[in-house]
Amino acid sequence: MAGSTLASPSAEAAPAPAASGRDTWRRFRRHRLAVASSVILAVLVLGVVFGGLLWPVAIDDIDFAAMLQGPSPQHPFGTDDLGQDLLARMIYGGRISLAVGFAAMLVATLVGVVVGAVAGMSRRFLDPALMWVTDLFLSLPQLPLLLLVIYLFRDRLKEVFGIEGGVFVMIVAVIGGLRWMPVARLVRAQFLSLREKEFVEAARAQGAGPWHQVTRHILPNAIGPVIVAATIEVSAAIIAESTLSFLGLGFPPDIPTWGRLLFDAKDHLDVAPHWALFPGAAIFLTVLSINFIGDGLRDALDPRRVL
Repeated sequence: MAGSTLASPSAEAAPAPAASGRDTWRRFRRHRLAVASSVILAVLVLGVVFGGLLWPVAIDDIDFAAMLQGPSPQHPFGTDDLGQDLLARMIYGGRISLAVGFAAMLVATLVGVVVGAVAGMSRRFLDPALMWVTDLFLSLPQLPLLLLVIYLFRDRLKEVFGIEGGVFVMIVAVIGGLRWMPVARLVRAQFLSLREKEFVEAARAQGAGPWHQVTRHILPNAIGPVIVAATIEVSAAIIAESTLSFLGLGFPPDIPTWGRLLFDAKDHLDVAPHWALFPGAAIFLTVLSINFIGDGLRDALDPRRVL
């Protein structure tokens, strides 16, 4: 069998079937909710990135004459209890909320891919040891652990990176460090399946080392499910940051993330429901859009689906 593998010079160049970019886009385009969600997410991202150019209002301008006003031409999203413009504060806070979501996703995905790849390629002791560590992290209660880590390290990180930078690094590290386990298990399962495929065996028979097998053959064919899992991690990170800010343990009060705006609005729901409605709607639309995009990517990257 080894001889027949070596006799086929094109075996190494014949990876598992994967959809081309055009086929992937065609499949994704058929998922109407995913396409609509992509448009909504793009509008939200462009709004928080460039919204300050179209609405150049300072987030800390106080106007007691405009306290708790509803939406109006002067304040499209209304004002808070200090008369501060909520649209300007949402634009500023949205940058932080989305940055935390995507940065924590990168941390969780990177750690998960490394752990899953090492476990999936190991044939002896590393696989059970890494999966034991993964199961251990999965069994930990995440919210109490988040609160404990924040309580222990918040002040130290603030001294090193500053108030805003320290909290950002801490939240990204904590959320990403506690969300890599599903990615690791997914990558491991993909590696265990792909490493026994014919094209990987052909590369191994031709002398390809483990690093070459992973980077050239296994990982490119496992990247589809990883991308789908990464979209879910963005949603989870945004919700986690909002939860921490709502509990008053995230960014300082003068940094208006969407979760912090919800926390500040909770005592004024009867007289100023708009204060909670707009940041809550932004979180809802962002998370829902990312989840639908993940569904669309799952269908688009599935090679078993018929074009």
